[in-house]
Amino acid sequence: MSKNILTYLLVILAVATRFAPHPANFTAIGTVALFSGLYLNKKQALGLPLIAMFISDIFIGFYSPYIMGSVYLGFALTVLLGQYLKNKIQFGNIVLGAVAGSAIFFLLTNTAVWAFGTMYTHNLFGLFQSYYMALPFWRNELLGDLFYSGVLIGGYEMIKNLAPQTNTMTAK
Repeated sequence: MSKNILTYLLVILAVATRFAPHPANFTAIGTVALFSGLYLNKKQALGLPLIAMFISDIFIGFYSPYIMGSVYLGFALTVLLGQYLKNKIQFGNIVLGAVAGSAIFFLLTNTAVWAFGTMYTHNLFGLFQSYYMALPFWRNELLGDLFYSGVLIGGYEMIKNLAPQTNTMTAK
């Protein structure tokens, strides 16, 4: 499958999981970010999850620019994590990547909700309260990232290993 077709399919999947009925934060966006870092060139890798988020945000709705920026930054950092793991694709590293990406996203976005929102007092207690209140969302995100990593990355690796190898130097 060409990487262009794969890219379009991943954007569609990521957007679709935000619109389909799902527990809060149980979507494929985090995994698409990790997948992109693992398999796509740098430009495509960074653009793919951000474009998917933007397209879905057009319909779901925009919100605080600072908090929204932290969401996009969280996915961009997950792309970088995938790029770091690019030459280390093994089951344990993918699980670790999904958990780390989810943790980075959780800490970053909930710090932004605390810092730029009005729900929590702007002191250390308020910061910890924002983390505590977001734990159910993090659980769903973590489960979603692990699930979609198994499906997308595991499926891609399985297909890649089962497909006949072609010589990329002579393929046109």
